[in-house]
Amino acid sequence: MICALVLPSIAFGAVDSIQSLSVAIARVVWFVFTVIAVICFLVAGVMFLTAQGEPEKLKLARSAFIWGVAGILVGIVAFSIIKITCNALGAAC
Repeated sequence: MICALVLPSIAFGAVDSIQSLSVAIARVVWFVFTVIAVICFLVAGVMFLTAQGEPEKLKLARSAFIWGVAGILVGIVAFSIIKITCNALGAAC
């Protein structure tokens, strides 16, 4: 799916090297990650609102929120590793 999002850039010649292709892919992945994170927190918020004080539903909503935070942290660490590696190699990312 990600390749389908990057193909228009390739077709118009915006990508002229592997480095620029990797940067384009990273931008698309970061955008998709951000959208998924927002949706995750919206779902967790709706779960909290619809729990109506029921302990089991609150527990499920809290779990969804915690897993959302964990996913955000993993995503940030993954993209930080990419940036650190690029800086160590002297590449512009």
